[in-house]
Parts: sequence; structure tokens; C-alpha cells
Amino acid sequence: MSRGPSEFLPLADEALRAVAGPGGRHAALIEDAFHVLIETPGGGVALNGDAKALRGARQAIQSLAGRVASRLEVTPADVRVAIDEARSGGAGPGVAGRRGAVAAKTAAQARYLEALAGHDLVFGLGPAGTGKTFLAVAHGASLLRSGQVERLVVTRPAVEAGERLGFLPGDLTEKVDPYMAPVWEAMIDILGADGLRRRRDRGEIEVAPIAFMRGRTLAHAFVIVDEAQNTSRLQMKMVLTRLGEGSRMAVTGDPSQVDLANPADSGIVHAVAILGAVPGVAITRFSTADVVRHPLVGRIVEAYDADAARQSR
Repeated sequence: MSRGPSEFLPLADEALRAVAGPGGRHAALIEDAFHVLIETPGGGVALNGDAKALRGARQAIQSLAGRVASRLEVTPADVRVAIDEARSGGAGPGVAGRRGAVAAKTAAQARYLEALAGHDLVFGLGPAGTGKTFLAVAHGASLLRSGQVERLVVTRPAVEAGERLGFLPGDLTEKVDPYMAPVWEAMIDILGADGLRRRRDRGEIEVAPIAFMRGRTLAHAFVIVDEAQNTSRLQMKMVLTRLGEGSRMAVTGDPSQVDLANPADSGIVHAVAILGAVPGVAITRFSTADVVRHPLVGRIVEAYDADAARQSR
């Protein structure tokens, strides 16, 4: 790489280590993205490249240093988001959480948060571990905390384990709770256990299976339809038309993991096919590159996808 104009950015040791990354991997991502040379002589980073490349690399590095200053970890996903933000010239969106801002960790997550903020109906499609449900819950909880909506309503089909709610013990809440474990975990992370309990007691947070949405109009609410690949076409049409005045909805699911007896009846697949061009509707697609759980999860998803592709030939 030829050397162009040089620039030195002073950084504290902790920020410098985060920007460099384990084995220099974070710095290598920035070098490849902006075609610059990064050196760490001590006390900061030295950049070499053309003027435009230097501006982009500088912004990405400053964004990562800001995460460190906010006591947030810096992962390769965070580096990629910082790079994308620097290229687009804007800061990635985030939502308020109990322990600070919940920020996007991948470019697709950033697009998803932008869609949630700017559209009345958002579909989030992709494999497990990409943050579809967590970010929808975080966004909805943030709207609830700020008073922009009066209720947070979460619904989900209860077919994953081949069980029917009527055969499960307890009242409706006890029947539904096992299916909502991922949602409760996300809400506790955003609102805290006490905050969640208080808001449930006041009726500000409601959970119910899809069937209990029929005949209702949900006004001034943020509605999350989770695991929507397991809704039928009729169920999806029914729940989408529950939206009332001042309400918004996020629909999440993985079209490759349909548990219905007839996978072709999946409501989310059909809805996305016919609603993509409707004003006010946004669709965000996630891939295995957006998996933000253990790195092995992404490789597991890829292996299963490859096997499914072989079986369909």
C-alpha cells in the first residue's frame, strides 16, 4: 500500500487496544474498508492514505473510541457497523435501554432500527440470533417508557413444540409464558424485572397467543408478532388488520424454520410477498452474517441451510 498523507489520532490505552483488536483484526478490517495503513506506535494510531480514506477511517476509529468511553465492548460486528456509518456519513440508530443505549451491532440491525423508527409496519426476517425480536422489544419498550404508546402487545403462535394451549396447565398467562421466554428476557434487559412486573400489573404490557387477537382493535400500541413464520395466511391477515389509531407493528420470523403442517401456508412468507410495495411497510432481511450470539451459532445456521438446499435439489 502506497503511503499518502499521514494523520495521528491520540487514544487512551484501552481505546487503542479496542481499535487494534485481538491480533490486530479490528485494525485490519478498517484498513481493508478504507484502503489505509494503520500503525500503533503508542499513544494513538497513525493513519496513512488519501484524504477521503483518512476521513472515513478517522470517523470509524472515533466511533469505536466512543464505545470504549461509554464502557461498551468492541466486537468485530461493532467495527463493521462503525465502518458502515463512516461510509454513509451518519451515526447508527439506537434505542434507550435500562443500562444505556441499545445499539445496532451489524449493518442489517442498523437498517432494522431505522425501519422501526420510520414505518408503521416492519417485517424482520432471518435466522436465530440476529436480534430481530430483541431489537423489536427494545424499540417497543422505549416507546412505552417515553409515552409514545400506551401499551406493548406481544403475540406469538404456540405451535413450536407440537402442543396446544388447551392441554397446558394453568391460566392464560401460565400457558403462554413458556412460549414467551425470549420476549421476557429481552424486556427484563430493557425495563428491569421490577419495571416489567409493574407494567404488566398495570396492563401496559400484554402477551397473548395469536388466536386471542381476533376481533380486537389495538390503538396507541406497539405490537410485536414473534415467530410469525408459524402463523397461517389467515392468522397473519387477521393480526395485521388489528392495527388501530396511533399503533405500529413489528413482525419477526425465520421463513426457513416453518413448523406448520403445510409450510406453504406460512403467513409471513405470503405477507412479505404481497406487502413489500405498500407505503408504510418496511422489510429488513438478516443473514447468518448478522448472528450476534456465539460465533458457532452462525456456522450452525449455515450448515443447516446448506443441508436444506441439498435436500431440495
